[in-house]
Amino acid sequence: MPDHKVVREHRHLRIFGRLLHDPNLFHLNRRSVAGGFAVGLFFAWVPVPFQMVLAAALAIPLRVNLPISMALVWISNPLTMPPMFYFAYVLGTWIIGVREKTFHFELTFEWLGSGLHVIWQPFLLGCFVMGVASSLFGYVAIRMLWRLSIVRRLKRKTLLRRSKPPLP
Repeated sequence: MPDHKVVREHRHLRIFGRLLHDPNLFHLNRRSVAGGFAVGLFFAWVPVPFQMVLAAALAIPLRVNLPISMALVWISNPLTMPPMFYFAYVLGTWIIGVREKTFHFELTFEWLGSGLHVIWQPFLLGCFVMGVASSLFGYVAIRMLWRLSIVRRLKRKTLLRRSKPPLP
């Protein structure tokens, strides 16, 4: 985990001021890690710049692990974004019940102004559905994996205790 002082002094996170002094934002426990996964996975599907700031803005009041929530946003990076967002668009068209429209994507402000209006409804719906689904799946998976590791550790301890000969 990064030093919490370094995170507090980060130039993009200074806007949160004293809110970053909560030690729960940096603890590694089942609740905070699972919550950090949920927040990070949700914002990975939000198609806006500065997703890390949005993830931090939600992680802080929810008091979940801040570094994990901010790091998981990077699942959507320049390499993974096109297939993720295309899948979200296809899912949105399926949910709404409309046909997919052919469009030529360009990473320009002109295209955002003229091309996005053609696909915005199914695209944003698909992003929202995938964000919620990923968030729920990540939260439940981390909680279950964490519990499973605790149960295994307790079983191992019990077996070790039973295998040791009694003291005289």
